[in-house]
Amino acid sequence: MRTKSIIVLGLAAAAAVAVTAVWAGSPHFVGDVTATRAGNTITVTGREAGLGNEAQVHIVLSATAQCINSGGHHPKAVNKTSVTSEGDFPVQNGHADFTLSATASFQPDCSPPMTVVFTDVTVTDTTSGLSQSFPGPF
Repeated sequence: MRTKSIIVLGLAAAAAVAVTAVWAGSPHFVGDVTATRAGNTITVTGREAGLGNEAQVHIVLSATAQCINSGGHHPKAVNKTSVTSEGDFPVQNGHADFTLSATASFQPDCSPPMTVVFTDVTVTDTTSGLSQSFPGPF
């Protein structure tokens, strides 16, 4: 009888530890979070896992956009701007896939031969505090 009680208590303790680990979660990015530029738009794509019992995550993309001339220089202070984008993404089976884009606009326009370059790109899950930075340029 005493052996059965010890076994039952041991199993109960193991179950409690397992349930705590599942509920607590351990947020992390899976694989590479990628950042790509197409014209005046920066796009980040990634997957976050270890989210425990979260229903959704709130992801924020932020970056600095600069209009660079053909000589590789940033001609005016007004041709530098911050861009952001954010969204809520559902969690399924402890992970969430996300894609966010942000488009830079300049006054005057950043038109050829000048090009837009993104630096200081950061992706943050404000739900868990997880963040990843890309120095760029893109």
